[in-house]
Amino acid sequence: MIEPSRDLRDTCAIVGVGNSRLGRVPGVSSLDLIVEAMRNAIEESGVDPKTIDGVLCRGPDDIYTHHQMVGERLGINARFSTTVTNGGASQILSVALAVMAIRHGLATTVICGYGRDAWSRTHASEEARVRNETRPASQRPREFGPEYGYYGAPAMHAFGATRHMHLHGTTKEHFGRIAVDFREHALRNPQAQMKKPLTMEEYHAQRSIVRPFGLYDCSLRSDAAGAMIVTSAERARDLKMPPVLVKGFGTHNNLRGWFADDNMVVTAAKQAGETAYKMAGLGPKDVDTAQIYDCFTYMVLTQLEDYGFCKKGEGGDFVASGALRLDGALPTNTSGGQLSEAHAEGVLQIVEGVRQLQRKYPANRQVKDAEIALISGHGGNQVCHSTLILGRA
Repeated sequence: MIEPSRDLRDTCAIVGVGNSRLGRVPGVSSLDLIVEAMRNAIEESGVDPKTIDGVLCRGPDDIYTHHQMVGERLGINARFSTTVTNGGASQILSVALAVMAIRHGLATTVICGYGRDAWSRTHASEEARVRNETRPASQRPREFGPEYGYYGAPAMHAFGATRHMHLHGTTKEHFGRIAVDFREHALRNPQAQMKKPLTMEEYHAQRSIVRPFGLYDCSLRSDAAGAMIVTSAERARDLKMPPVLVKGFGTHNNLRGWFADDNMVVTAAKQAGETAYKMAGLGPKDVDTAQIYDCFTYMVLTQLEDYGFCKKGEGGDFVASGALRLDGALPTNTSGGQLSEAHAEGVLQIVEGVRQLQRKYPANRQVKDAEIALISGHGGNQVCHSTLILGRA
């Protein structure tokens, strides 16, 4: 295994984050949302927009060279820019690329982000609501698909959840604990899309989507965006916000596929996490808060195992213990996550991790004495994964 480059540790920092309006934002495009989030990040950081010379972002699948449109809206000519397309693993990968670009002199200050108008897209018509697809029709499967009850991400992840239940005795009650705890976190977040409490009884009474998943096992459709500004640790000291250091990152891509090997149950989070831990010089016991890519409840449980917070097969007992709650052993998805805050393909998990380490929140939402945050990104047809470890400066 190639050793991670430890000379990247603590060389760069995130100096500002921002998000757009979240949830239902009709009449606003994904491009509008990402620019809104980026402008908020610029304002928060105090960075002079003229000094930003890098743009790294991900856009909808049907927009070509998305970073060019972002740069035009922001008035930026970039030395280093590209559109990243690893699905939900893209946002952490953007931060990693920004660190490498800055470290090797390709840029000095890089703005990263992602925006989607998934709620608006999936509610444009009754047909769109039923299909619930955000990808263009040209990218959808042509056979062995919806006509057999096999459609999109819910069915793909349901196979993994069913396999985990078979191997390790995981139960619906375990998945429900994740949904209920994250909803409780969202109720502390004024910007969260979901505003109503969720009880375990309501979780079990939910309508079925694809076995074993019900409605509350599935992440939201949201109009949402988030952004981060990355610069060198040296420059960060002169800016107005407390910098959050990039301590480690890692990626891994199980390109053989979701159904190959044991990829449904042992995800690429395992290898991506090992790389990030080594770069940061840290381990699972050092992490104060985790912001996990929660496209489905099952993916939270299996990633917690893959990251070493508990042993493989013990994720159900771990979440049932209350570990994910704000006062638990590992406060997780403290904004509500994609299950209850908004689904923006993991970028809001980075925003939340930064804000927790900046200790910006009132006591009822703040992880006490948070020093280290682990953030995950997952996507690209279920097989791409990225891990980010941040530390309070």
